[in-house]
Amino acid sequence: MRAILIKDGYGPIENLYIGGTDKPVPTKGQVLVKIVAFGVNRMDHYQRQGGYPTPPGASSILGVEFSGRVTELGEGVTRWAVGDEVFGLVGGGAYAEFVNCDEGLLLKKPGHLSWVEAASIPENYITAYQALVKYGEVKKGDHVLVHAGASGVGIAAIQIAREYGAATVTATASTTEKLDWLRSIPNGATHTVNYKTEDFAAEVKKTTNGKGVNVVIDFVGQSHWNKNVESLAIDGRMTILATLSGSEVSNVNLGPILYKRLRIQGSTLRSRSTEYQTELIASFRDIVDKVTGANGGGPIRTYIHKVYPWTEIQSAHHEMYDNKNSGKIIVEVQ
Repeated sequence: MRAILIKDGYGPIENLYIGGTDKPVPTKGQVLVKIVAFGVNRMDHYQRQGGYPTPPGASSILGVEFSGRVTELGEGVTRWAVGDEVFGLVGGGAYAEFVNCDEGLLLKKPGHLSWVEAASIPENYITAYQALVKYGEVKKGDHVLVHAGASGVGIAAIQIAREYGAATVTATASTTEKLDWLRSIPNGATHTVNYKTEDFAAEVKKTTNGKGVNVVIDFVGQSHWNKNVESLAIDGRMTILATLSGSEVSNVNLGPILYKRLRIQGSTLRSRSTEYQTELIASFRDIVDKVTGANGGGPIRTYIHKVYPWTEIQSAHHEMYDNKNSGKIIVEVQ
């Protein structure tokens, strides 16, 4: 089969190319899917650069989310049939014509979603669901702070929080254009903060009448740590999904964590066991039918920034690397 490969195994964007490799063969409990479209994620950059090792047993080919058609079943598979239209999550291998996927990590593609829209959902929306619902325990009336608001996970988290009845959802981003857009979308952010020019901790205190937020979803790490702790209310919960600004924080004051009874949870979904991911996806199925395309009218929508043919994979990676996207970057296999 053909796949997006990396010259020399890792390196700059220019090392990405379409080449030939072995077609995967489904083993017990696996399904072989012919891919129509796949999503581009920031972890793909780190892996391409050699900084994000794949989970044990996963394909070394980039890509963790896709949409496509079932073409072959491994031994013991009962949930799916050849020809089923699906989308799903894998530990690697989605930048290709075919991918193996555990049967429990697939979802049926609803008819109201296009192939591109379906491919944009698994990594972002399941990650956001995990961070907000499983760990953040978001509930009606909560105040929520979402960093990297214009990222795929950020956009998903904002809308899921609103759907769960959050009183306010404050999103941070770095440009006026992104902030304006996040407030303009249905079930978008109720408040926004430019983290480069404003103090988001001070802003959420104003928004919440001094109480602080109940849930923080953070991707940034080091540079946001102190203000995140300051932003949290009594019994607040913070889920850390990435450390884009660095992972080491100096001079940490543990006092606020103690007297505010804070809960801080880290998670990387890709590293979790198949059993964990299967259970998470099973609970996420309740949300799938609420997700529509940008013009679909659903309470939760997926927003596509740009679609590339896979012959332009380098351009797709440059678009994300340059932080130009508001919404998802999707690549179609041709």
